Amino acid sequence: MKPRGWSKPGAVARAVSAAHAGAQASLPELAALIVDREKWLRAHPRDDASWAELGGAYVERGARSGDTASYVRAEKALKRSLAVLPAGKGNVDAQLGMGALTNARGDFRAARKWGEAVRNHAPRRWQAYPVLIDAYSGLGDYVSAGRAMERLRALRPGAPALSRAALVYRDKGWREDASALAHDAVALAATPAEKAACLARLGDLAWERGEPAEAIASYEPALRLVPGHAPSLAGRARALAALGRTDEALRDYGAAMEALPSPQYALEAGELYESLGLDGDARTQYEVLRVRAMEAGTHGVNGALVVARYEADHGNPEAAVKALRAEWAKGHRSVHVADALGWALYRAGEPEEALPYARRATEQGLRSALFAYHRGQIERELGKWGPARRHIAEALRINPDFSPLLAPKARRALAALGEPPDGGPKDVYGEEREPRQRSGAGSSRVWSPPPRDPERRQPQPREPRRPEGTASPSTPPPGTAPTPSTSPPPGR
Repeated sequence: MKPRGWSKPGAVARAVSAAHAGAQASLPELAALIVDREKWLRAHPRDDASWAELGGAYVERGARSGDTASYVRAEKALKRSLAVLPAGKGNVDAQLGMGALTNARGDFRAARKWGEAVRNHAPRRWQAYPVLIDAYSGLGDYVSAGRAMERLRALRPGAPALSRAALVYRDKGWREDASALAHDAVALAATPAEKAACLARLGDLAWERGEPAEAIASYEPALRLVPGHAPSLAGRARALAALGRTDEALRDYGAAMEALPSPQYALEAGELYESLGLDGDARTQYEVLRVRAMEAGTHGVNGALVVARYEADHGNPEAAVKALRAEWAKGHRSVHVADALGWALYRAGEPEEALPYARRATEQGLRSALFAYHRGQIERELGKWGPARRHIAEALRINPDFSPLLAPKARRALAALGEPPDGGPKDVYGEEREPRQRSGAGSSRVWSPPPRDPERRQPQPREPRRPEGTASPSTPPPGTAPTPSTSPPPGR
């Protein structure tokens, strides 16, 4: 029973309460909080805590609405807070805001710096650990991400911690554990916006396992809770496309981009159009991708990964290689960057250099159909028929419809690779055996190597070998972290 005189908290109070709990407020509540703090700060410009709160609200609005100009406003507000009360004098809230901002912009080294500064000064401030989890994951330091996640769960059990833990477990390849934690997060979510986010994560995990109908069963209640929830719309679009309901999928992609103008959504929609033979519509989406990525870049957002993925498959693979080498040199060595760089090198005609990156992407733990397909195609180009067959088949086992463009290519590639050779692979028995293609009882037709990918750009003649003693980029040995190259990307 509520006490006499009690009234329902207003939008500002609900947004503040959600922020303190680590939960998501609704976008209208965030907007109300921003208006309230801006009004207050016009009269009280020396209030460092309100400047930090305003900056944090701008970061969240930018991340959830795609309004990347909000990041510029967030940076100004957070710097004002630090000017009033410097980090060295205990302005933890502004430092946390800067950590969230730099993560949202894709500057993971800076985010790690802000998060570690707070952790070192106030190790029990649980808000430092979500910043660190995202930063470490973006840098490819999954061991440290796991430690930060365990610390977060110890300090602040609840839906936000469980939802992040689900992602950490997914990155380790622990799919069942990730799904169990995501279910628990849904049950514990405190606000409709937070519950919708947790349901969308649950749907994403189902989609990655190749279960589109189960994924839709999570996205639809999320959309009932928060109509226009962009991650759920985009996730449902992927699942609908896998089920052959392409008109509905294209409708959902359009609605998702209305709610959150993400270059990633434009890339996915463009590839769906292309798979349907609607090349004009596909080109329109790819142009949207370029425009939105460029606009976000003017606001400090690093869109190199999604743009490079577009360039590798639909544009200029050499440009993708150059951009991704720069990311690698900055320390952005997540499995996503490793996979994208390996694939871009392959598409640019450098499969030998590509393979160590593809191995790194597939051997960290994350079970990704896309990564397995990329590795298999690279191995196929290098004549490694057994590993190629194994990884392309693995991609289709993980998710038979992982991409409207690439899944059909994976099935064709697997058919072209044919049956394993009689007598087992030579790397098991340590000797060459004469492989045969099965074509019926008693067949003795000699097997011939499967064809390589006819759509991939072929390597160009290399320059003459450099004289001994001169610098030359080297390919990292298999099983080790590749060393970033500073040489220009391969020519056409």
